[in-house]
Amino acid sequence: MIIPGEATQSFAAALADATGDRLGRVEYEQFADGEHVVRVPETVAGERAVVVASTVDSDAHVQVLQLQDAAREAGASEVVTVLPYMGYARQDEAFKPGEPVSSRAMARAVSSGTDRVLTVNPHEPSVCEFFDVPATAVDAAGVLADPLPESLTDPLFLSPDEGAIALAATARDAYGTGETDYFEKDRDYDSGDVTITPSDAAVEGRDVVLVDDIIATGSTMSESVAVLDERAASRIFVTCVHPMLAGNALTKLSAAGVEAVYGTDTLERAVSEVSAAPAVARDL
Repeated sequence: MIIPGEATQSFAAALADATGDRLGRVEYEQFADGEHVVRVPETVAGERAVVVASTVDSDAHVQVLQLQDAAREAGASEVVTVLPYMGYARQDEAFKPGEPVSSRAMARAVSSGTDRVLTVNPHEPSVCEFFDVPATAVDAAGVLADPLPESLTDPLFLSPDEGAIALAATARDAYGTGETDYFEKDRDYDSGDVTITPSDAAVEGRDVVLVDDIIATGSTMSESVAVLDERAASRIFVTCVHPMLAGNALTKLSAAGVEAVYGTDTLERAVSEVSAAPAVARDL
């Protein structure tokens, strides 16, 4: 049975459809003191329970732990936890003295109630090593090609830094044609400032698809779009696996001249045009 977290119901339904498993009914409640409780009324005695929840905030982290425990209480023979979006995955090291490795702390907590973990395109795949149970990083970048126009002009699939070039290549391969390249990005962890150095790839008159794992504030991506606009790119599309789009991120991208923004349903947003669930289903 697929057991959805409150913020991940569409993804859970898509996963149930892709696997043929039944979608469980879950009740969510928050008490006056702020505490949460979840209920799984249906029995899963002797069955595998698949908890599906993007840990978009601290409340979602609590819900994951409660859903795992509820599944055990309901008699599940195995609990698998799917984190379509793993919160805190970018805090994969202690960047300053005295800081925790937050992704490790979260992974250990999630591990305590599950037999296996799957997460979609974590910012650093190495975070899977922090889990105390087998953990798999699922690559769903290929679906980012699906909503793109069929007739892109001499397309260039461009990642905002070298670390995301594999995502750009996966999206390009799924699309079927085009080149790949990346910007140089330097981040000052003390100030938080990011410097974007233009790619050497020719972009004039070409359709450019920017590909990244996550768009949070949209600031870095907007800077990349501005560089492409200065260099006379034809149309600019932005794609990402995790469309966090915090604050006015979507407005920033639109103002920068982006033709369209596409994301998956790991985070359920207005731009979630495609589902990463089939990719998860293949590894489930």
